[in-house]
Amino acid sequence: MPATKILEDLFFIERGYLNGNHVVFSSKEPVLIDSGYVADFGETEKLINNLGVRISDVRLIVNTHCHCDHVGGNKAIQERSGCTVAMHRIGKHFIDSRDDWATWWRYYGQRAEFFDCTQALEDGDVIPVGPHEFRVIHTPGHSADGIVLYNGKEKILISSDSLWENDMAVMTLRVEGSRALFSMLESLDRISALDVTVAYPGHGKPFTDVKGAIEKARKKIASYLDCRDRVGEDLIKKIIVYTLLMERSIPEEMLFGKLLDTHWFRETVDLYFGGAYEGKYSEIMEGLLKRGIVLRREGCLFTTAKP
Repeated sequence: MPATKILEDLFFIERGYLNGNHVVFSSKEPVLIDSGYVADFGETEKLINNLGVRISDVRLIVNTHCHCDHVGGNKAIQERSGCTVAMHRIGKHFIDSRDDWATWWRYYGQRAEFFDCTQALEDGDVIPVGPHEFRVIHTPGHSADGIVLYNGKEKILISSDSLWENDMAVMTLRVEGSRALFSMLESLDRISALDVTVAYPGHGKPFTDVKGAIEKARKKIASYLDCRDRVGEDLIKKIIVYTLLMERSIPEEMLFGKLLDTHWFRETVDLYFGGAYEGKYSEIMEGLLKRGIVLRREGCLFTTAKP
């Protein structure tokens, strides 16, 4: 899929579920917003090269948060370019202290590499991306260090994982804390106060009905608060799909055991479903297979989700 032009020399690249989307400033002093998942760095480089930007020329990476699908290419790019990496001060603390738990990497068994975060961003900071200025807005909930980037002049929002069009990013209360849902509601309030014509999310296509997307997210959080088990149900579904994307495919007989070896699966089932590991796994896999999100082929499982 070709890149979408946002503003002069500023482009949006849509990826999938394993890799976060990118925004690239392609003129002098190239800037990259989010760098995808480490295993797909070859494809990330190709997509950036298609805009006439060499990895070695990148001057600045801005990360919307520290999760593996948004920072996976940072180390390789920084090693080749010597670029600055900027993220919210909370995320910088996680990276500086080599905290692979708060970043979710170890919790979810994800591949990621530490890098040198050289600039701490604060709520209200203004980041120049070439001639375009974006205001940093701290939007915790999905991630403690989550930010969105807002250009008030053009009414453009880089919403990352704080706002998608039709769904919400996974909520991990065991890492983000028991008030994470309330933090997410407060973040949605901050976004709703902005005058936005188009939003560019961390996953999925750009969208224009920002108010509608906010309302959908609020309703989903309300459903979580009404029935806490829905948080766990949604988390297990999404992270199983994410695990299959990381593995590409896995023998069906091995997947349940692999999940049992992770922190997230045991904790989630303990917290929401009374430790019924095999029963909950079977129930959710049956649903994913029935909907065609997961398929069987020659004894292996894989997902139809776009990486």
